[in-house]
Amino acid sequence: MNSKKITHVLYDMDGLLLDTEQFYTIVTQEIVGKFGKTFDWSVKSRMIGKKAIDAANILVNALNLPIKPEQYLEQRNERLRELFPSAEPLPGAMRLTQHLARQGIPQGVATSTTREMFALKTSRHKSWFDVFQTVITGDDPRVKQGKPAPDIFLAVADELGGRPEDCLVFEDAPSGMEAALKAGMSVVVVPDPNMAHDVYREAHQILNSLEEFNPKLWGLPVF
Repeated sequence: MNSKKITHVLYDMDGLLLDTEQFYTIVTQEIVGKFGKTFDWSVKSRMIGKKAIDAANILVNALNLPIKPEQYLEQRNERLRELFPSAEPLPGAMRLTQHLARQGIPQGVATSTTREMFALKTSRHKSWFDVFQTVITGDDPRVKQGKPAPDIFLAVADELGGRPEDCLVFEDAPSGMEAALKAGMSVVVVPDPNMAHDVYREAHQILNSLEEFNPKLWGLPVF
């Protein structure tokens, strides 16, 4: 873990920087509840971090819903547009990113969300998100395949001018962890408390919160 000197830092956004996962849970349960179904962690754990259409396919198949994935997304997105602007930062996220920005460490966001939804989620946090040199969303043409493919992390590293082996990725989702590893990067995971840790065995470090992160272990400037 501490043998590398990291020069560039990359972040997932949902459930890592911003507390948006609760909105997906609330809205999805509203939708599946109409069909007498329950949206629980056995399904959600497989959807986290995936591109919207991939996650929708998992949901529709897992719960045998009588609607198409596209119909689910249409209903979901309508409600999410109302909720996303109220998204709050997760503990330690602003402190860490602003600290590294002050120290001149290049940082980027690699989020599976669309550019439209990104704008809604960050609408009250524009000055904070200015600390990132680049943000690449899931609908960017350079992202041919969503996580767990490495496309999005490689695109962000390329924009930042960092070699994959010098990049550290922060993720909360198993698919994101897998994408970072496939990209040849180091990865620190901050799982949702509901997620079993055994799926994160390959991560270089597991934290309960970004507040626990010690930059010194990675050759980054100390707080």
